Amino acid sequence: MTTEPKRVASLDDPTVCAALSDELAGQLGARNLTLTATRLSGGAIQENWELHASVDGGQLQGHQRWVLRTDALSSVSASLGRSQEYAVLRRVVEAGVLAPKPLLLMEHSPTLRRPYFLMEHRSGDAAGHRLTRNAGNAAQPQRLLEDLAQSLARLHQLTPESADLSFLHVPTLPPTVEAIAHYRRFLDTLTEPQPVLEWGLRWCELNLQEPLPLRMIHRDFRTGNYLVEQGRLSAILDWEFASFGDPREDLGWFSARCWRFAAPECEAGGIGSLNDFLKAYAKAGGVSVSADELVFWQVLAHIRWGVIALQQAQRHLSGQERSLELALTGRMLPELEIEILHLTAGRRS
Repeated sequence: MTTEPKRVASLDDPTVCAALSDELAGQLGARNLTLTATRLSGGAIQENWELHASVDGGQLQGHQRWVLRTDALSSVSASLGRSQEYAVLRRVVEAGVLAPKPLLLMEHSPTLRRPYFLMEHRSGDAAGHRLTRNAGNAAQPQRLLEDLAQSLARLHQLTPESADLSFLHVPTLPPTVEAIAHYRRFLDTLTEPQPVLEWGLRWCELNLQEPLPLRMIHRDFRTGNYLVEQGRLSAILDWEFASFGDPREDLGWFSARCWRFAAPECEAGGIGSLNDFLKAYAKAGGVSVSADELVFWQVLAHIRWGVIALQQAQRHLSGQERSLELALTGRMLPELEIEILHLTAGRRS
């Protein structure tokens, strides 16, 4: 699931930062470019750096504020490469989704010795624990839900044909069947049994829903992966898992209890009412989905997160990447198992 850590140049090094300034000046046609770089929080899979640049000449003259996104020391095989994520961002911005506008792609950087791209900096807060703690006191929580619903509905208008992104995975089987088989293959590699995850997979098999036409999906659409500025959506972030699939997968992931942080009672991402969000999503052009229908997708979401938690723990315990964040993620599994049992209790199977 992961690749071996590699030695790379870091923007913490002033000489690397100076070399990047020269590299960007050449790419942007500037006479001179100076910059400072600050590592942004998060980014277990990718690195994000905030850049403040002073640009003399060229296509982006003046003071600029950018985000540079590049590979972290270890990667996840399901993640898109930076050139692919750059192409995804271009397409979704064209489709009217609120996301950072991509500005420049470097597939082979002599300075960083890894690919990166620049995108515009968007202001706002993405911290799930803060956004959900303040959700009940927000001036217009309904407007934020409407913003999220509208961008998600616009994303879900893109088909494999209209998106024109041939590198994205297109399931040949119903996406749920493919996902269940994938998670079971992983569980079969473990020496320690995982009965609750196996129970959840079997429950999903017995309660499969008719698939919807394939649409482009984010696959990590949740509180914590979007920016909020003055109560409104500023940008949806982290597109490295984009794919084609059933649009209800994004809805189930967004509404799963594990992503409600400080407000578990607010079923729409810890922000507000799930029924209000689903109505806004359908009004914006998304499919009509009931809260009851989403239970299946919430179960699948918790199974997926449980599998990821086990994989993250393996990365730490194997010594491949010692990380407190990875270790703590592995400790989340019991909470996810409790929610799987709660969601499936008393429901048909």
